[in-house]
Amino acid sequence: MHPDVPSPSAPMAGQIVPWRANPPFATLGVLAALVLAGHALLLQTPPARFGPAQPAASTSALVWATRSISLPPAAAPPPAPATPGALPRPVPKASPKPVSRQQPLVAPAPAAPPAIDSMAPPIEPPPEPEGPDSAANPASVSPPGPALETDTETAPAPAAAASAPGAEAVVTSPPAAPQPVQTPVTAMALPASAQLDYRMTGSAKGLTYQARGELVWQNSGASYSARMTVKALFLGSRTMGSTGQLSPQGLAPSRFSDKSRSEVAAHFEPDKGRISFSANTPAVPWVPGVQDRVSIFLQLGGMLAGNPGGFAAGSTISTLTVGPRDADQWTFVVEGNELLQLPFGEMATVKISRQPRREYDQKVEIWYAPALGYLPVRNKITQANGDFVDQQLSALSTP
Repeated sequence: MHPDVPSPSAPMAGQIVPWRANPPFATLGVLAALVLAGHALLLQTPPARFGPAQPAASTSALVWATRSISLPPAAAPPPAPATPGALPRPVPKASPKPVSRQQPLVAPAPAAPPAIDSMAPPIEPPPEPEGPDSAANPASVSPPGPALETDTETAPAPAAAASAPGAEAVVTSPPAAPQPVQTPVTAMALPASAQLDYRMTGSAKGLTYQARGELVWQNSGASYSARMTVKALFLGSRTMGSTGQLSPQGLAPSRFSDKSRSEVAAHFEPDKGRISFSANTPAVPWVPGVQDRVSIFLQLGGMLAGNPGGFAAGSTISTLTVGPRDADQWTFVVEGNELLQLPFGEMATVKISRQPRREYDQKVEIWYAPALGYLPVRNKITQANGDFVDQQLSALSTP
């Protein structure tokens, strides 16, 4: 057949040639064997032949090792040998944290003690409802009258010493209240019954006023009665009275009364050893020689009259003095002789006084006339603020 003439079996241009039959199995086997041989050769060949030469591995390697050194624990010191009779050393305790110091409390300023009444009792003005012992009364003429002069501060709590086991507690008892001091009566000479009239001048808060006073003294020989009355225009009146027995030691009061709008009283009960008050205030102990705020002025005059030479200038006379609600220690100092010009006339007198003992206290001055049996012819009460009451004898009568 001519080569340029296609074989009738050859496909024509644009003719689809059908897939021939599979190649023989022998050919496939040869190809598979060749592939397996190539892989075996690759796996068996050393890798050095296919890359750069690698440095030979070092047969030894340097190892960095660290080593820690620890000190052995310090041995505890051996305990000191015990000394017979020695106490073990106390273990120190941690000091407490500092506590901030608080500011101390400021105690309120003490109030002025209530005024006590003297021989010239105050007259209470109607607009003021204050008590009869009020120091604010414009016509107050009375020295202060709180209870017995004792330390009113609170005593510290008893301390107990119990630092060591088995130690006995030590209790400190509070100090005992001071006992009232009574000047002993060596001689007594009381005046006969009399009525004394006084002209009274006072000053309160810059205001000067006038009043009249009266002392009625009755001496029966076995008993006595003394009544002091003050009257002022537009202010009313006030009366203080004392009754009791007479003895060689002078006056022994049994009842003291104070009356203005109402009456309060103190009752002397020597058999019970007490002095009680109708104002429901605490009772106070009764002591021999105790006086009240009216009898004290006649008792002092009787002591001076009974022993004129025994009370030189500078001498003191002390006695417990009772008011309508309490009692107080009164101490007078003998100042000496003094000549007075009174509404009654010129009189030679002996002056005694009680000086202020504390803040807001009053000064009390009394003048006794020996020519009248040592009756009180003048007394003056001066307040701490300068207010005063001065009553002077203007007339004298006897039964």
